Amino acid sequence: MEDNRGNKIVKYRKPLRINIGMVIFAVIFVYIVICVFMYFTQKHIEAHQVTMGSLSSNNIYRGIALRDEEIVTAQKAGYVNYYAREGERVGVGNLVYTLDESGRLADYISTENSDSTLTDRDLNELKSEILGFKNNFDREYFSSVYDFKYSVKGTVLKLANANILENIDKINAAGMSELISFCRAPATGIVIYSVDGYEALKLEEFTRDLFDPKTYEKTQLIGNDLVEAGQPVYKISTNEDWSIVIQTDREKADELLEAEYVKVKFLKSQDTSWGEVSSYTNADGDIFIKLTFTNSMVTFCTDRFIDIELILEEDTGLKIPNSAIVQKEFFIVPKDYVVQGGNSNSYGVMLETYGEDGTATTEFIETTIYGETETEYYLDDMVLRIGNYILKPESAEKYAISKRGSLKGVYNINKGYADFKQINILYQNDEYAIVKSNTQYGLNVYDYIVLDSEAVEDNEFIY
Repeated sequence: MEDNRGNKIVKYRKPLRINIGMVIFAVIFVYIVICVFMYFTQKHIEAHQVTMGSLSSNNIYRGIALRDEEIVTAQKAGYVNYYAREGERVGVGNLVYTLDESGRLADYISTENSDSTLTDRDLNELKSEILGFKNNFDREYFSSVYDFKYSVKGTVLKLANANILENIDKINAAGMSELISFCRAPATGIVIYSVDGYEALKLEEFTRDLFDPKTYEKTQLIGNDLVEAGQPVYKISTNEDWSIVIQTDREKADELLEAEYVKVKFLKSQDTSWGEVSSYTNADGDIFIKLTFTNSMVTFCTDRFIDIELILEEDTGLKIPNSAIVQKEFFIVPKDYVVQGGNSNSYGVMLETYGEDGTATTEFIETTIYGETETEYYLDDMVLRIGNYILKPESAEKYAISKRGSLKGVYNINKGYADFKQINILYQNDEYAIVKSNTQYGLNVYDYIVLDSEAVEDNEFIY
């Protein structure tokens, strides 16, 4: 018989060799798993440092600007060429525009300007205007791009036309002087090249429809256009005093009228000014507030609708997020029943207790005071119960604990646990509250509080 033992193959098992590297890797892996598990299972409590701050009671409105505006019309038909830039102050008798009856001046200007170049002074004026627009541009007010377009166009035309006027002899030689009227400003004021029908509007004529942008129409007056006799060519605002009219409710109107003067922030420029308050109520019961200013008219001379912010109230104190505020209930007891303990910083009550044999005894129970009124204290309800009797010092009078009340506060974590502190809110908006500082039972600046009051419980250890 053939022996097959020599053909049998047995697989060799390699012994497992544990070295120090594998042990370290296993320990690190277990540690990471434990840390990840603890992170997802434990509470995440975020602290917030209390700082001094302020909140403003802000009210944003879109108002209509009223100015002393005089519309200047063309005396006869012709082509208009402007020489004063929009928003520029002109004096009585200063040249504002020319009126060309033949239309040849426009062609002459185009021919002359095709070969002309702007001087360094002219270029600097254009650069300043462009940089000013770039620095103050806000995407929310994209319509200002069109105002800027017309402003630059007016500046270029003014500079170009001024160069032509310097060569007035050439115009006379061309035989056009008799057909050109030089039109000058009738009064000192700010030149505006647009009309919208609101120029003569008075407060007593206001209705809510005037604020509808869909019905508002503004006509931009452009140079080199043909106008007929009696058509508007520009308007001039002659008074630095001006007003903004807003629509509001009775409660807000009474508040503004009581203040007499209101601080106003112009959202376009972020500048502020004080406006004098007056009001008008029309036949439909709509209430309009007129804010009168004595400056800044030239800044908004081309704007009819202006967004403003009324700053009515500004409180300063400790600024805390609303998410940190909690309301907690306490026992309320008369001050006469609270005594000072052996430690000058501790307070408590004399609690009446009964032994197994029915004998009444008194025991000093230390408790924390969280707030007070003129006659009562708010005491911690952790050690006292409803129905407990407390004794008045040096008297046989008793008081049954039953009255409860709540206080608003936050959880202070300076000592490593959630310690309730009462707050006195001066002002509050949707995100923050301003609370009174340096109160006896409240917060101090730079204290640490729990950002989310719902994440902890009273007296819970944080660290």
